[in-house]
Amino acid sequence: MPAPKAIFYDLDGTLRNSQPAGRDLFAEHAIHLGLEITPEDRLRSARWEHSYWASSADLRADIERYEKENQAFWRNYSLRQLRAMGCSETHASQYAPLLSDYMDSHYKPQDLLFDGVTETLASLRENGYVLAVVSNRDKPFHEYLREKAILHYLHFALAAGEVSSWKPDPEIFIQAARRADVSPCEAVYIGDNYYADIVGARQAGLIPVLFDPAGVFPEADCPVIQTHAQIFELLERI
Repeated sequence: MPAPKAIFYDLDGTLRNSQPAGRDLFAEHAIHLGLEITPEDRLRSARWEHSYWASSADLRADIERYEKENQAFWRNYSLRQLRAMGCSETHASQYAPLLSDYMDSHYKPQDLLFDGVTETLASLRENGYVLAVVSNRDKPFHEYLREKAILHYLHFALAAGEVSSWKPDPEIFIQAARRADVSPCEAVYIGDNYYADIVGARQAGLIPVLFDPAGVFPEADCPVIQTHAQIFELLERI
């Protein structure tokens, strides 16, 4: 295997850290309302959440169904989330509107970078790697990266909407490798969503690395890091 020349990052959930996490506030309020939610239920919900947002058939169907009904979309999302937690259909239907309305009025997370992001990007750039952020966002997000003071470390940023390819579709990863002027096997892709990031990067021929600080995927069949600084040790082994 050739030594990596490029390192691509996912944005949301990998570089960008919303605190508190929406699923944590959701679960805590569900418990406050009287639902019995165990740590295992919360883990199962987190895994479902990753699967849902990985361009799943359910997500595509919901977007089409609720295209212009934002409140209805999120109420249905809450219903799905409660089902994933193991709630009965009766409880899921009863509590989904309450939880959706609560999240709409109370979820105001801090928009942060994960610890070590800036230092890691600076060091990787200094060491000669081609760096990029490749995201499933619909529109370019350069201004966000500039606001977070990390744009200047990157060689480029790519939104899925720019190439009409959403992870886990391999095409977006292949397009990123072309822009970096490297072979897919010379690029590392780091992301937090196993179903979108790891599956897609692997299918495209990149080296997939899972960023999993919460231990959502303990059985992951790929390299895993829980802090950004751990990428340096991992690169020595690749």
